[in-house]
This record gives sequence, structure tokens and C-alpha cells, in this order.
Amino acid sequence: MATAAGRPRRALVTGAGGFTGRYLMQELEAHGWEVWGLGHGPVAGDERILQADLLAPAALQAALEQVQPEAVFHLAAIAFVGHGTPADFYQVNLIGTRNLLAALAALPQPPASVLLASSANVYGNAAEGMLDESTPFNPANDYAVSKAAMEMMARLWCERLPLVVVRPFNYTGVGQSLAFLVPKIVDHFHRRASFIELGNLQVWRDFSDVRDVVRAYRLLADACPAGQTVNICSGRSHSLMEVLDLARQISGHELQVQVNPAFVRANEVRTLYGDAERLGELLGGWSPRPFADTLAWMLAARG
Repeated sequence: MATAAGRPRRALVTGAGGFTGRYLMQELEAHGWEVWGLGHGPVAGDERILQADLLAPAALQAALEQVQPEAVFHLAAIAFVGHGTPADFYQVNLIGTRNLLAALAALPQPPASVLLASSANVYGNAAEGMLDESTPFNPANDYAVSKAAMEMMARLWCERLPLVVVRPFNYTGVGQSLAFLVPKIVDHFHRRASFIELGNLQVWRDFSDVRDVVRAYRLLADACPAGQTVNICSGRSHSLMEVLDLARQISGHELQVQVNPAFVRANEVRTLYGDAERLGELLGGWSPRPFADTLAWMLAARG
């Protein structure tokens, strides 16, 4: 992706050292961007990853002035719902994002596109079926509340920055932490475990491939529908039992599934998945990978 002057467009990815950040940097580089990252810890051998804490405004401002990004992808967040310190969600996801937006608005030349990664968790677990972007907020944990608050705070900057808010539903891929459901399942099949403990098997959820998610982010930065909020999802639902059956078919391994009552959530919604219509309209169509292909990729990589 080049500017009118013929040089690559310059992108900044916050949370560059994280699961999604690594894939996004690869995706952007593969499509001709000059990519810089912002991280909280050093990445060996990569001088493009600048160290700046979102909660340290002066260091953050200095990093942004060094890069002078034309597009920003803000992925940095405390994202694991089970994170042990609730205040961290609000410090990083809300105050950290506000610091970033203030610093971007103060640049001599603000970026032409700013993508903020929120979460489908803002919808909560009360609404059922296919959820579109008009579904009311109903966050059910501190992580989701912090993301809903981030979205509302970001509206204060809409007149000064071209903001696009994305709400990804569940997604996965090679390298994701075993704290998440699909990598946990893949790990059990990879180890040829005899059994796995899970919660309610009769729930249907939307699962995407991280490679599709970062492709959507890149394409939305190109389109830059400023002021829009967009679901990032497959528009399809898979039951947990279906995921297990696919893993069995792909791996050829059988394991016993044990339902652990401690993992069963009270009043859990049976079916919850995303409406991808707006995403498709903005991008001129949307064709995500079949989830079986994602599972096959993960099982092969861990084998």
C-alpha cells in the first residue's frame, strides 16, 4: 500500500507483541505497508517495536512523533476475562486508550485512519441469536464494561480523528494462549489426551480465524469508514460439540468429554453469533474461511 508519493504508507500497531498484533503486522507488511509497533516489552531483534506504556503520556507522545503514523491499529488491551486485577481493565483499556487518542490528536499531522479494537463482549450474554451493531450494550464482566466505556469515551474524539470501532467476536489461531477455549481443545488433541473437561456443550458461538480478522482490519483501514462501528465475525455459529467432532475427524483421535459443573455458566445463552452484513457492505463482500480449515491449520501446527 503506497502513498501518492510512491512510498509505503506507515502504520502503527499497538499491542504489537500480542497474539493478534503479530498477525496484523505480518498482514500489513505482506500488502506493502511500512509497519511499526508499540509494545510494553522488548521484542528481540525487532527495532520497529517501540517501547511505550499507554499509561505514560510523555513516552507515548514521543513514540508517536517518531513514527508519524498514517494509520493506527489500536489492539493493546487487557483482554483475558479471567485477569486477576479488575482495575487493570479500566486503566489500560479506558485510560490508556484515552491517552493514545489525545496523543494522536496532538500530532502535527494526525493519522488518516484510526481503528480501535473493542469486543463483542459489550453485547453481553442476554441477547440471543444473530447480533448486529445496534444490539444494546449489556456487559457482564469488567473486561466488557471497560470496552463499552472505551467506545463511549472515543466518541469525544470523533471530530478530531477518523475513528473506526471494531467489535470482534470469538477468533483463534496458531499461537493463541491455552487459556482460550479452542486452543485448549486443540492442545488436548495434540497431546492425545484421554479426556477433556469442559462446560456446557450445547452452546453455539461464532468462531473466526485470526488471519481473517487481521485481513478485515487492513481492509477497513483502506476504506476508513470514519464514525462506523463494525462487527468482525463469520456470521456463522458452531456448537462446542461440533468443534470437538471436527477436531476428532481431522486428528483421528478420540477423547472422552467430561462436563465439569464449575465450568458451566448459569443462564448461559444457547446461541450467540455476529451479523457480518455491515462488514460485507463496507468491504464489498466478506468471505471468511470455513472454521474446519482453521482447526486443521491449528492441529497441523501443533502436531
